[in-house]
Amino acid sequence: MTELVFKKTFSDLTSDQIIVQEKSVMDEKRFKHCIGVSQTARKLAKLNGYDEDKAALAGFVHDYAKQIPVEDYVKTIKEQGFDPDLLNWNRAIWHGIVGAYYIERDLGIHDQEILTAVNRHTTADTEMTTLDKIVFVADFIEPGRDFPGVDEAREVSYSNLDAGVGYELAHTIAFLAEKRAKIYPRSFAAYNVWAVK
Repeated sequence: MTELVFKKTFSDLTSDQIIVQEKSVMDEKRFKHCIGVSQTARKLAKLNGYDEDKAALAGFVHDYAKQIPVEDYVKTIKEQGFDPDLLNWNRAIWHGIVGAYYIERDLGIHDQEILTAVNRHTTADTEMTTLDKIVFVADFIEPGRDFPGVDEAREVSYSNLDAGVGYELAHTIAFLAEKRAKIYPRSFAAYNVWAVK
């Protein structure tokens, strides 16, 4: 495994401190996933002329809040002035949108581009920066992922980042529809921008 080092942390914390703090809030499987997303984000950044180190950091912290207890999320949504509609959803949505709050609070990362990429990584959006797209796609295609179509998703994403966003949205919406699961409105809107041919 490639050694994990972030030259710039966008925080008062060092690279090592961020890594230790993140490891303390998740299980080993989730931590390994975050490393995979970080490495994939670095690769996508290189292919798309983006700051590789910043992309790697954003990819690493994207799931920082994934395993925060539900009751903590509910309290944070109520106390921090988040849209009350979020209470109708669950951790699958919260760990991106509300997760950015925990990253800023706990890791001291105040860079809005990183925080927005974390916010959008679970849902996508109609407008996405290069970093938003990198984190969104890296989360989907990192080496630990194993689902029907993942090889095609990787091939599409490495050749065209926008096409990778569209592929992921089409795949995810179809998966949720097949399960008859609720689909977050922002994801539907993003699908209409990125996935419709």
